[in-house]
Amino acid sequence: MEPAADHGATGARTGRVAIIGRPNVGKSTLLNALVGEHVSITSRKSQTTRVRVLGVLTRGTPPATTQCIFVDTPGYQRRHRSVLNRRMNEAVGAALADADVVVLVIDARGFSGEDQAVLDLLPAQRPGVILAINKTDQLADRDQLLPRIAAVAARYPFAAVVPVSAEKRHQLDELLDEIERRLPAGEPLFEADQFTDRSVRFLAAESIREKAFRLLGDELPYGIAVTIERWQEDERRAEIVATLLVERDAHKAIVIGAGGAKLREIGRLARLDIERLLGKPVHLQTHVRVRRGWNDDARLLSSLGYE
Repeated sequence: MEPAADHGATGARTGRVAIIGRPNVGKSTLLNALVGEHVSITSRKSQTTRVRVLGVLTRGTPPATTQCIFVDTPGYQRRHRSVLNRRMNEAVGAALADADVVVLVIDARGFSGEDQAVLDLLPAQRPGVILAINKTDQLADRDQLLPRIAAVAARYPFAAVVPVSAEKRHQLDELLDEIERRLPAGEPLFEADQFTDRSVRFLAAESIREKAFRLLGDELPYGIAVTIERWQEDERRAEIVATLLVERDAHKAIVIGAGGAKLREIGRLARLDIERLLGKPVHLQTHVRVRRGWNDDARLLSSLGYE
């Protein structure tokens, strides 16, 4: 393990922290837990996160302020070959190139070939790589943890290895301490109360997509996106019209549900989140439209923010 950087007793520290890993290891849950806000959407579906999302955590007071700029990345995988998947994998590479610290997240229940594929993205001797072994609360036998830590730690010269449970918020302070010790000197880039760089429109669209993923479970295949068609807002309330894009007519029927029940529930749950986000009443209309091959349409993907 390399020594932590020495920034002096009072200097501010600021840096980008890339959170990487295969699909479904809990990267977004970890980001949200570290930041203390619902920045990145979560579900049990793999590849829920599709774009780089920044979550900002500012701690301390000037001149000893520490600001972690976490970058939640899509789960890296090689099974799908669409334009969307290529852009998601490219987002992982871009986050690594810009990062001061890297947190590789794996599942405590086992190291897989997909985990190794992510590890292979790292240079052989890159400093500032921390291994976060997540979901320790789901181990049937806690005695399995130490030998698994040793086996994975032998694969790479990690700066630190921290077992955590993002869901239960176990050992997150220990992980933050390891991250902050390795941040470079620098003044904060964001205001102290800012927790993401994303617009409220983006967060609203992502909330709708999250509710669709959670309510539909395995009924709906991978292809669904959300676009905001209209946003009107004043001091008292907001009116939002959103469209869920699916690839087939059969998918549209699944999203709408019997008598429109599924779509209404998606809208209801998303509206509650958006009202909390905006701090005011929201009238949300949701529609479903078939757009075949949307995840291979480069221009549409760009308009949806999947650069």
